[in-house]
Amino acid sequence: MPKYKLDKEEQEILEAFDSGEMHPMSNTKKEMEKHKEYAANTFKKDKRINIRLTSRDLSSIQKLALREGIPYQTFIASILHKYADGRFMEKQFKT
Repeated sequence: MPKYKLDKEEQEILEAFDSGEMHPMSNTKKEMEKHKEYAANTFKKDKRINIRLTSRDLSSIQKLALREGIPYQTFIASILHKYADGRFMEKQFKT
């Protein structure tokens, strides 16, 4: 069996499954369809905005999006969604 490098969360999930704490779902197809619908409704984009940014900010955002492997518009929408949802945390700098 091939060895995979797992991060901490993945390792915890594997250990929980191996120890019997987690079990495969019996109604996988139904659950998948339900969650696909949730995702589609959550990320349905039905409004358009225009925003002006400095070239420097846009360039920085594009570089960050490239690192994430997603288009910069999607990256911006993700940041705004997290902020609106109360999940975006600002970096705290030590003084």
